[in-house]
Amino acid sequence: MHLDLSELSQLAPIFRELFKGFHVSRRDPELYAQLSNFQDQYRTLFKALGFELVCDTRGFYYFVPEQAAAQVNKTAQRLSLFTFILVEHLADQGRDPMAVLDGGSIGRDELPSLLDKYRDLFLQAEVQTVEELEEKILRRMTQLGFALEEGGIYRFLPPMHRFLDVCLSVQQDRDLAATLHSDLPLPVPVLVEEETPEQLHRTDDPLDLTPFDAEESEEDALARAIREEQQEIDA
Repeated sequence: MHLDLSELSQLAPIFRELFKGFHVSRRDPELYAQLSNFQDQYRTLFKALGFELVCDTRGFYYFVPEQAAAQVNKTAQRLSLFTFILVEHLADQGRDPMAVLDGGSIGRDELPSLLDKYRDLFLQAEVQTVEELEEKILRRMTQLGFALEEGGIYRFLPPMHRFLDVCLSVQQDRDLAATLHSDLPLPVPVLVEEETPEQLHRTDDPLDLTPFDAEESEEDALARAIREEQQEIDA
């Protein structure tokens, strides 16, 4: 495919956001429109760099690395754990978890009771106070494009479906096990032990949110991708 880089007018900001682990959705109209209009071109260019550009049909884009190892990074674990907790909490209240996590919201005033109710689970994520819950989980969600905070209200965005898919998968396993009267343990979100920085930077988990190459800057990576792609075209 011939790439006309002049068409990719938002290349630098798109790469910068995706490289950081951000999820581009319709809340970012310029970047989202550019990715939608030139999806094949961006996918080809990023593939030359070693990234897979994923377009979820529910309305968001993100990067996954082609190379992988075996550890799950801590941010993804915390966000997954929080989603599991929130689904159960909302169901206990008689609220529809899907309605809340698919474009709905929760208020900051709900966090203290949530923390008290699931304190043992939050301890696994090294969260002991409401401040840590906001700093380590909810603010990371906003930084990565999973939620938007406005006046003490956290509104969830389409990328939350990545975590909801995991929750639904586990729930289906539980339902199947109950039907079969199985005593087999089912997967639960438990944090792994701390690993070396090199191990934590690489993962085969689909929710990996770590930067892709800590030693290469986003500017160098983008320049290299363009250079390599241009060499292929010239050849």
